[in-house]
Amino acid sequence: MIRPAQPASAAVSDEALFGPEAADYARYRPGLPDAAVALLAATQHGLPDPVLLDLGTGTGQVPRALLPVLHRLVHIELVDVNQRMLEAARAALEPVRGACTVGVYTGAAHSFARASSGWAPTLITCSRSFHWMARPEVLSMADRVSAPHAVVAIMGDGSLWTHQAEWTAALRELVQTYLGEGRRAGTRGTYSGPGSSYEDDLADSAFSEVNEHSFPISRTWRPEDVLGYLRTTSFARPALFADRHHEFETSALRLLQDHARLGVLKEDAVFNVLLARRPRGAA
Repeated sequence: MIRPAQPASAAVSDEALFGPEAADYARYRPGLPDAAVALLAATQHGLPDPVLLDLGTGTGQVPRALLPVLHRLVHIELVDVNQRMLEAARAALEPVRGACTVGVYTGAAHSFARASSGWAPTLITCSRSFHWMARPEVLSMADRVSAPHAVVAIMGDGSLWTHQAEWTAALRELVQTYLGEGRRAGTRGTYSGPGSSYEDDLADSAFSEVNEHSFPISRTWRPEDVLGYLRTTSFARPALFADRHHEFETSALRLLQDHARLGVLKEDAVFNVLLARRPRGAA
């Protein structure tokens, strides 16, 4: 059974940021490394009825990756500010969820509250989206709604804006010629980065026992796929360019083709996972 989405108000359903690009997001955003998926699944070892709460779920990459390896999942709760993303996530999970139930919540992650009779999450994940959130409030929410033995996983691997390579530097400079020096952040002006580290956020929360895991990854991109990826980003989504977006994509494609080797561009990155638990004896 998939429960209907909880109703969203205009204040919490942020369709302007990524809604129009939901299909591109599902197609072009890289998935999780297999080693990271195995790590997440291992945190649920021995639990009879694991429950996943995925914050900032987007198109559901995390639950979609976990379902084939964590067959004991009994419930998944998807949380996002974007209704179209949630619809895409729900559609992606339907063919593979089996007996696992799925709920959706449209709104800011820190405002999530499970039903009084609902499942208590044993694994709370946040992939490539924690920087958008009210982080201390999110961790306080996680403490309220989760099982005593719950694990919080904060994950990410940067973006093509932050990746250091000749082709990404040239691409970043091209974006800046159109949008200015500051890294644009969708409907929120420019992005200045978090004021504190995620490790500090976790240290100040109930989930202060933290272990970091890093997984080197190597990806290859076709120039056309980089354009698709850019449409899903907060720093280069089409609306930022107004009527110059086609012009930008034409220039970007030419630039990427000039930098490609044998038709592909290489990205070497590191996927980082912070696994956080309550200190032993605190539950």
